[in-house]
Amino acid sequence: MHSILKTSFAALAAAAIVATSASADGHALSGDLKITSDMSNPAPRAVMEGLVADFGEMHPDLNIELTIVDREAWKTQIRNALTADAPDVINWYAANRMGPYVEAGLFEDISDMYENGDLPGLDSVKGAMTLDGKQWGVPYTYYQWGIYYREDIFNELGLEEPETFEQEIANCEKIIESGRSCYAIGTKFLWTAGGWFDYMNMRTNGFDFHMQLARGEVEWTDDRVRETFANWRKLIDMGAYIPDHQSYSWQEALNFMTDGEATAYLIGNFAVAPMRDAGLTDEQIDFYQFPMIGDYPMGEDAPTDTFHIPSGAENKDNARAFLQFVTSADVQTQINSGDALGQLPVNANSSVDADEFLEQGFEMLSTNASGGVAQFFDRDFPAEMASVGMEGLQEFMVFPDNLDDILERLEDARQRIYE
Repeated sequence: MHSILKTSFAALAAAAIVATSASADGHALSGDLKITSDMSNPAPRAVMEGLVADFGEMHPDLNIELTIVDREAWKTQIRNALTADAPDVINWYAANRMGPYVEAGLFEDISDMYENGDLPGLDSVKGAMTLDGKQWGVPYTYYQWGIYYREDIFNELGLEEPETFEQEIANCEKIIESGRSCYAIGTKFLWTAGGWFDYMNMRTNGFDFHMQLARGEVEWTDDRVRETFANWRKLIDMGAYIPDHQSYSWQEALNFMTDGEATAYLIGNFAVAPMRDAGLTDEQIDFYQFPMIGDYPMGEDAPTDTFHIPSGAENKDNARAFLQFVTSADVQTQINSGDALGQLPVNANSSVDADEFLEQGFEMLSTNASGGVAQFFDRDFPAEMASVGMEGLQEFMVFPDNLDDILERLEDARQRIYE
């Protein structure tokens, strides 16, 4: 077996991987397998090289060629790579970010793998891989969003984790009375406002409606969208957010939480490490799922990285076997461990490192995200719509009285962009 960039990777060399992960047809593979990956940063690159090494050990007669490209450069190179001498497996992103390549016929339909049991444990993330009722790839890692909060301040004020929006508002009133802001947020670079809209809309109108809006199927001036903003405005009008948040990046705004001037932050799990680095202990911080507003199954933001088979691939059977391997429970446990990707496995039968927040996120996404898994505003909406939309969302947070003008602008953009 010859593998370009083949290296040893101790974290993936566990015998359990080889013992429990098999090829699609149960015997060793032969021939070729060409993989192009954008896992170019050091830790992800080591994971990708380790996956190739271990898969190669299972199939010594298989010739694996791995090409790793810069992650940012891949965003402009992927279309050419899919149309000219396509590899057999590539990296990309879930949900609507797949849309252009699905619509162009450049991704292989692998719905049969989900239907026939080749991909057990992926039920909670299947929706993120579904467009037009079919599945077009597999996820390999994701991470949760939710509300991270100062547990010590909650204890001081006698607050409990809320389950409903009414309880959230009641908590916020007590936090403001104590002289603090409820939420830290930095909207200088806009995208954090997108996270707040995602959750307000998914909780007010449900996951399916949110995705219909993302696909351009709902007018921004729709009364249901207005209801989302009305709920959001309840927090704005009561002074829930730190002042001048439009002047801060998300990292700068984190100081308000670490200094105790704000009590919570709606953010992704990537914020935990900076909180710890700032001196907060795990006894001072905790996490809860964004509370319920309407009577809908809970949808969550969980940005997901994926593998796909190009429709022009020459070695599709080998590619399918690799997709089975990379999503199997043991492999998912290994590649998402703290000394590898440090994120969440997508297979519900996997386990996670003994980290409080990874464990809570895994439990939430595996068992209590029945509404569906969204990819975040700037991934779910087309790029141009996301840009215009996030500008409007930030403006609303600062000038909520401008809502009518904002919605008209967003609706004009929707009609132009989705035509």
